[in-house]
Amino acid sequence: MSGALAPYVAILGRGPGRSRSLTMDEAHAALSIVLSGEAEPEAVGALLMLMRMKGETAEEIAGFVRAARSVIPLIDVKPDLDWPSYAAGRTRGHPWFLLSAKLVAQAGYSVLLHGWNSHQNPIASVRAALPDLGIASAASLDEVAQIMSRDDIAYLPLEVASSPLFRLLRLREVLGLRSCINTVLRVLNPAKAAASVQGVFHPPYRLLQADAGAILGQQTLTVLKGGGGEFERHPGKDVALFGLRQGTPWEGSAKGFWDETRRLAEATTAEGAPIALWNGALEDPFAEAIVLATAATALESLGEADGMALATTLWQTRSPIGT
Repeated sequence: MSGALAPYVAILGRGPGRSRSLTMDEAHAALSIVLSGEAEPEAVGALLMLMRMKGETAEEIAGFVRAARSVIPLIDVKPDLDWPSYAAGRTRGHPWFLLSAKLVAQAGYSVLLHGWNSHQNPIASVRAALPDLGIASAASLDEVAQIMSRDDIAYLPLEVASSPLFRLLRLREVLGLRSCINTVLRVLNPAKAAASVQGVFHPPYRLLQADAGAILGQQTLTVLKGGGGEFERHPGKDVALFGLRQGTPWEGSAKGFWDETRRLAEATTAEGAPIALWNGALEDPFAEAIVLATAATALESLGEADGMALATTLWQTRSPIGT
């Protein structure tokens, strides 16, 4: 349909004093047109870049999420925890948060990881680390429930969940800038888990994602500024937490406990380090602290009173993988 997206581009781009943000219903309609394939590529680029320039609102993100969910078939499982992973990770180190997610699953909570990670170096690659850590990647939506019934943890690639959303996210390669689609996917929660943990790279997005989650009826949400934008907590810093508890806005904090001043990427970069750390073949106290700190915050998001104590116990009693 020629020009179908033009009215929404016009709302955003009329100029000083005349342009405005989209309402939630308008955002839903606009992204529905994009995902249906009815919009010209020039109009899609204009829409996304105009939104980036003015800054997205929680209502726009919520409207986009509702449209995005409509193109994902029903996933026949409701996990305890939604864990999105959409960071580029050019400067980050190993994805230690995957070990944290395994600890959460070891505690008896089902965890659905989902994502796509562009421009990652081999060290930071989430996809490359999954097989060694025994986290199965679903090849279809039907396979998600099968994997989770067996393992309590699964990874759903974005291209499997929705090829239209995958193509839209990859417009970054054409436009040269990230768009609000990255934020939309973090808030997406495709299996509608009651609890979600989300990372951001830029601090202002913490409140944006929390506010959008509230509009969408999310009950429990924890957002932090994490390594490379992942939900990965620095153990040496006091970390501000934002989100929702029982559907209402919530703010908290996590106190640092690692004395040295180090960046997350300064944990060991040796090949195969995540599985070596899990199996006890590698000693890296800083990497271990990252795993425990991240797991503790995720567990507390699930209602555990003392996440660090539980994470520590789970770590001490973990079973080796592949040995």
